[in-house]
Amino acid sequence: MKVFYLAAEAEPYIKVGGLGDVAGSLPRALQEVATEQDFEIRVAIPFHGAIQQQPPPLKFLTTLQIPHYPQPWQAQVYEVEHHPVRTYLISGHLFTPDVPVYSSDTRFDGLKFTFFSLACLEFVQAINWTPDVVHANDWHTAPALYAMLRQQEDFFRHTAKVITIHNLPYLGHGAAEALTEFGLPPALDSPLPGWAQHLPLPLGIYAADRIIAVSPTYAQEIQTTDFGAGLEEYLSSRKTEITGILNGLDLNIWNPSTDPYLHQKYHRNRLDKKAANKQNLLEELGWEATAESPLIGMVTRLDYQKGIDIAISSFRKLKDLAWQAVILGTGNPAIEQAVYQLQLEIPDRLRAILRYDPSLSHRLYAAADLLLIPSRYEPCGLAQMIAMRYGTVPIGRATGGLRDTILDTGNPYTSTGFLFQNPQSEELEATLRKAIQLYANRRAWRALQRNGMSQDFSWSRSAKEYLNVYQQVIQVKRSDSVSEGVHV
Repeated sequence: MKVFYLAAEAEPYIKVGGLGDVAGSLPRALQEVATEQDFEIRVAIPFHGAIQQQPPPLKFLTTLQIPHYPQPWQAQVYEVEHHPVRTYLISGHLFTPDVPVYSSDTRFDGLKFTFFSLACLEFVQAINWTPDVVHANDWHTAPALYAMLRQQEDFFRHTAKVITIHNLPYLGHGAAEALTEFGLPPALDSPLPGWAQHLPLPLGIYAADRIIAVSPTYAQEIQTTDFGAGLEEYLSSRKTEITGILNGLDLNIWNPSTDPYLHQKYHRNRLDKKAANKQNLLEELGWEATAESPLIGMVTRLDYQKGIDIAISSFRKLKDLAWQAVILGTGNPAIEQAVYQLQLEIPDRLRAILRYDPSLSHRLYAAADLLLIPSRYEPCGLAQMIAMRYGTVPIGRATGGLRDTILDTGNPYTSTGFLFQNPQSEELEATLRKAIQLYANRRAWRALQRNGMSQDFSWSRSAKEYLNVYQQVIQVKRSDSVSEGVHV
């Protein structure tokens, strides 16, 4: 089995969001769990400017001509040396040291990522390596699948097409002109809605043999009006080809017993040591630590999707209880200002740290008693998994991956966290009150912590499900090929 995995970002080379975590971890996990069969996975990402500034050891492989109107563009392909998964970096004149991974210029990003997608296809043909599966992720690499569908070349005749949807509303708006310049016209004869027939993600979904959503609940939600981004009817028509698979955690990075960022390392059977991390962080912030007050953490992008406004409203209504909160993140300037304003109102209760800070995020996961995730929608989410791994109890809205990973039975001895149903401050406030009051019951709280730390969020579990999907689509593709041969 040969899999070609395409993504816009991947650790350890470049990471902007959760896709970087997935593309960095899943291929390695697949390679590890597929030991009983002949399996090879290769990864391709763009040679972004940020990578060029501090490149890993590389080997130049080839230069390619990518068809483009009015003249072809050149792509250069490099292979990363000394990495367990064979990884390619693809460059071109749009990838310069000063160009960000994602920009606000949608047409420019459309050109950049369509070029990358087509260069990936040209490359495997140039080296005569025929993948059994081409696996695209989100709109940035979806053009590769649509190009394979349109070209129907002999080279990819037996190759299955898989796409993972990490965040459906990001359809690739503004990229239609770029697709046309690279010879990919709208899919006018497709069952897609008219407005979607020229957008990368809908076209990639249309071309895909199997569609994967990053949690079982999100796989169902994208087939509804509230979460389907206008594609719900089309996606529902293909529900038998949609699979929900939870993302996993890199347990080597997220491990409180080995985490180099922590003031005090600890594990499930020595949760008493976790308190030292809380005291250290509170002292760093200039606060006094009290055993009676839970510390509420938020490590998040400050975005409307993340429900920050719901959290702000709830915090204002909880002044009668003892608690402290730290919000770490950046994002929408208006939301950043609202969070900062709340800090000015209750400086003894809340601290807003408006920056990207990986070290502090690790320390906050370890220091907090509760992690708040009030998302309006959350395709998967890793924060709640990290929190449980660190003995920090999550409070999340019952949507997407939050619903699939946080168990709230109403009994702390059988639960791993708290869920609330609707994105309303009244519901979050009631849930926070319940959690803060339960915090005083040390025995029940310890049970909640240990339940969360016992969960298996490893990538090996998810990788086995992906491997199963690959096997299924390859089998179907080969069966179809045999049928075509008989027909001929």
